[in-house]
Amino acid sequence: MLAGPEVPLSVLGLLVLAAVTAGFIDSVVGGGGLVQLPALLVALPGVSPVEILATNKLASAMGVTVSSATYYRRVRPDPRVFGPMMLMAFAGAAGGALVAFWIPRSAFDPIVLVVLVLVGAWVLLKPSVGVETELRLEGRRHTTAAMLVGLVIGFYDGVLGPGTGSFLVVALVSLGYSFLDASANARLANWATNVAALVVFVPQGAVLWGVGLLMGLGNVLGAYVGARLAVSRGAGFVRAFFVAVVAAFVVRIGGDVLGVWG
Repeated sequence: MLAGPEVPLSVLGLLVLAAVTAGFIDSVVGGGGLVQLPALLVALPGVSPVEILATNKLASAMGVTVSSATYYRRVRPDPRVFGPMMLMAFAGAAGGALVAFWIPRSAFDPIVLVVLVLVGAWVLLKPSVGVETELRLEGRRHTTAAMLVGLVIGFYDGVLGPGTGSFLVVALVSLGYSFLDASANARLANWATNVAALVVFVPQGAVLWGVGLLMGLGNVLGAYVGARLAVSRGAGFVRAFFVAVVAAFVVRIGGDVLGVWG
């Protein structure tokens, strides 16, 4: 059904606003799903978890297409690395999307919280990390490591997704990329994971097309602005924004796990 459930215009407006915000965050450091997915869960309480995940993927895929194109034109990441990484991310996400039909969302919040705390602490305690690209591995070893990153994080993205972009960024920074170069490669891998998940979800009829397309337009706007800002401001801006976003997500997810937000 193209329209999906009947949603009041005021609720649709808030969902689009959440999508604009998510698109901006996603294009700079990733993690926009941690804004967009909860917005869908709150706004559409009668919709199944798989439909929420699928609709979120549609909106995210539209936004990440724009940010990926912007990064590719302006940063020029190496296709010998991001190509194989995208293929493995696609495979991992497709497998994860199949698993998503069986795993409850609540099982992931504590895991995501622990990983975000560790990631944020690592970036804060190592201020020099991600300033410039100085690859720790070369040639085939580097490509293999990037492919493994794509496969593992792609699987997670297919199963649930929130925070995927941030996890991709920090994994690539740990391989020696600057935050800007890591964001460029992460957007390309994230595009592959979103498309892979939709390949599984669309034939199942899980996408709410009306809601997803409207949110996708909002995501596109946020992604375009965010990607251009990140490229113009450089790695220092991306790093600072990354720390701020991770801190905000730790507070929000921590509150969910502890029951602070009810």
